[in-house]
Amino acid sequence: MLQPGDKAPIFSLPDADMERVNLATLIGRRKLVIYFYPKDDTPGCTMEALDFSDHQEEFEAADTEVLGISRDTCVSHGAFRDKHGLTLRLLADPDGEVCEAYGVWQEKEAHGEKRMGIVRSTFVIDKQGLIRHALADVKPKGHALQVLGLVQVL
Repeated sequence: MLQPGDKAPIFSLPDADMERVNLATLIGRRKLVIYFYPKDDTPGCTMEALDFSDHQEEFEAADTEVLGISRDTCVSHGAFRDKHGLTLRLLADPDGEVCEAYGVWQEKEAHGEKRMGIVRSTFVIDKQGLIRHALADVKPKGHALQVLGLVQVL
């Protein structure tokens, strides 16, 4: 997984409305929070997305854009966003290329079974495109406030 001090890998992914989001055009304009989550509309992922949405105005005030990434499709992201009234941008990485680039696609064990999946992770990126914080295996509850505290002091 990427570490603080690493350059954030550049990517271009579609959002829930199938509009492309190019990281290269965002760097330099605002601070970024990129969080990777396993699956749309599951309990932990819903809690995390709602938490980030609830604090959207505070992230805006801190000159920070929040992007959520999973391997779900744009259609799935749109349904997830609309069902829960999410305000953040959800990006589709169905091939897992960005998940691989950030090192969050890893072997996980659940119920005694090993399989590949997204490790819930968050990256705080400064305006120069450097990763300032890399948080792995995060717990959804209260995570957005923890991340907000990190971007407010950048």
